[in-house]
Amino acid sequence: MSGAILQGVPATTLDTDLWIDLPSRQYIRVLNLCVALGATVRANTVVELSDGSLVNFLYEVHGLRAFRTEYREARKLKWLGLEVRVLPLERIHASKQFVGRPKDIAHLPLLEQTIRMQRKVRAPMESQPASR
Repeated sequence: MSGAILQGVPATTLDTDLWIDLPSRQYIRVLNLCVALGATVRANTVVELSDGSLVNFLYEVHGLRAFRTEYREARKLKWLGLEVRVLPLERIHASKQFVGRPKDIAHLPLLEQTIRMQRKVRAPMESQPASR
């Protein structure tokens, strides 16, 4: 949900999910890098950063297209002073709807409401003639 929150969804989350374009059997490569950077391993896919925040690494995201395709269409946003790629809200919604866990289903109305509101705000701006 971190990507959705960065795009204005009024929610909270306990961790940040990062989709890694590696086979899951290579998770140790990611964990070794994290440890070298000062993180503490909490599970095969979870590390705790020095500030106490949790990062969960995903090696497969259900309900979406291939990593390469989603990455090309991801939005570029600023996060903690860095430019990161974030799935658009519609793609986050698609994944959560496909997975269907209770916590994902609970997020769907928030995602839908934010998508609707952002479309309403964009519509008048897109219909205005370009200024010269």
